[in-house]
Amino acid sequence: MSRMIYAIDFGTSNSLLGAASPENVQPLAPMDPLAVDPCVLRSLMYFEPKLAPVFGLQAVQRYTENSMSGRFLRSFKRFLPMKSFESTLIEGRLWKLEEIIGRFLREMRERANLHYGQDVDSVIMGRPATFSEDVEADRLAQDRLETATRLAGFRHIEFLPEPVAAAYRYRQEMKREELVLVADFGGGTSDYTVLKLSKNDFQPSDVLAIGGASVAGDALDASLMKNHVARNFGAEVSYRVPFGNNVLTMPKGIISHLNSTAHINFLNSRENREFLQRVKTWSLGGEDERVMDQLRVLLENQLGFSLFESIEQAKRRLSENEKTEIVFEYPDIRVREPVTRKEFRADAQTELSKIFMALDETLARAGVEAKDIDRVCCTGGTAKALVVREGLLKRFEESRLDNFRNFTSIVEGLSERALQVLQA
Repeated sequence: MSRMIYAIDFGTSNSLLGAASPENVQPLAPMDPLAVDPCVLRSLMYFEPKLAPVFGLQAVQRYTENSMSGRFLRSFKRFLPMKSFESTLIEGRLWKLEEIIGRFLREMRERANLHYGQDVDSVIMGRPATFSEDVEADRLAQDRLETATRLAGFRHIEFLPEPVAAAYRYRQEMKREELVLVADFGGGTSDYTVLKLSKNDFQPSDVLAIGGASVAGDALDASLMKNHVARNFGAEVSYRVPFGNNVLTMPKGIISHLNSTAHINFLNSRENREFLQRVKTWSLGGEDERVMDQLRVLLENQLGFSLFESIEQAKRRLSENEKTEIVFEYPDIRVREPVTRKEFRADAQTELSKIFMALDETLARAGVEAKDIDRVCCTGGTAKALVVREGLLKRFEESRLDNFRNFTSIVEGLSERALQVLQA
């Protein structure tokens, strides 16, 4: 049986797995039979009471069928650089972050082993150009990811920055040497690599600069939540503590969790739930009580995932339409919030500034200007967002923008690197 190396693009929103044998790169492995594209496994896990976890669209299906009971996890990659997040209690057991991610990666490995007919223990793992701007947090994130990868059953592990991986794939279609910017806009990070590419073998010295920001699609969703939806769940409630004189507003920490796709479930802790019940009791009007009831229903039924899915769908529509409506309905919850593209552009200005400041800084470190770039290779689902494309068009001519296999370019590049390792 031929020796193989897997290539895994473990993403905040979606994950894919490719492979290489000594002879060639293999077609991508089917990861999710329920998906429109079976090669794309959504980075979701559902822990049903007393049963083994399920993954991808099956996680959504089982979570819904069980009336949102159990524990539903998404965007867990975002916690890798967070020292404060070590573990979480699931069905009476304390799971470390590395164990959660390791279980997800093990599922990918086992499905791939079944597909390829081999027990593969070597992998090229993609990683963001930067997990965090903080050097120690970035190192912590990769160490945790390495631990998780070993827990998945891999013994031989090599990490490759995701934008560099995309460049490996892009190089296969080049006709001449070019100065390329690879811009990878995912769910959790926006990553950039400036490099010289040609048909010659790829060398580390070809990379002129790597940079990025831990801000991407999820942060854009959060801006819509903050400015248009959160008020439906108590973000603007006013209340007065008994025997107190001051009128108080919802604490910033609570609002921060509410606005985050990755952190909203933190509000389900007993301490937070008790506090929110007191806020409802102390609130100053009937409308405040109503929205606090909506928040209670949202948390009791663990509807955070479904709510942010509705927000993400509205974000996508705004790339095609000047205005849309964020709609989310459930027994005792009704949200219908109109939003225009102009409003979204303004709402997301802080996030967009961080995304493109990181891009400008990466170009500066490479010692080049935007006009020097021959081609911009855009990858990741968030590259499709109009507000992101507008930021690129302020810097680069449209003819130089190449939306290059938004979802598969990274895993294909990782597979190219796996082939290079096997043939070395």
